[in-house]
Amino acid sequence: MTPAELLTDSFERIRAGALAAIDGLSQEQLAHRITTEANPIGWLVWHAYRVQDDHLADAAGLQQVWAARGFIEFFDLDLDEDDIGFGHTAAQVAKVRASADLLARYVEATHAQTLAWVGGLTEDHLDRVVDTSWDPPVTLGVRLVSVIDDDTQHIGQAAYLRGLL
Repeated sequence: MTPAELLTDSFERIRAGALAAIDGLSQEQLAHRITTEANPIGWLVWHAYRVQDDHLADAAGLQQVWAARGFIEFFDLDLDEDDIGFGHTAAQVAKVRASADLLARYVEATHAQTLAWVGGLTEDHLDRVVDTSWDPPVTLGVRLVSVIDDDTQHIGQAAYLRGLL
């Protein structure tokens, strides 16, 4: 299995989980919080894909789907354009409200850009340093594993919450 095949399989599984977590849910169900501080399903899926979009677009030298395909306007959130959800307060989490259809369109568009890029990666690409602000500097391989891990955790949380509805 090549790195591209491994990455493609990983991101395909994340996509499938995200779409299953939101399928058929109302906007109210997507925004439901089991406690006042808990993250709802909609926020978890939005955040997972904002992280994927932001981090991979940066590593690939691409424009984020969020801006390039008009999702900033479609979501119309009262948040900064570059906000991906890290460190959100309960009040900020509550601002992320969207329909299952809109979330699915963002998932699909981000997924398509991700696969188009990772499909061309080879083993040699994985050692390229993509972030020097850390010690040690972050390589592309480490960044990809980090995004996959973060996405998997958040989509798993969304699936668990769906089961509680």
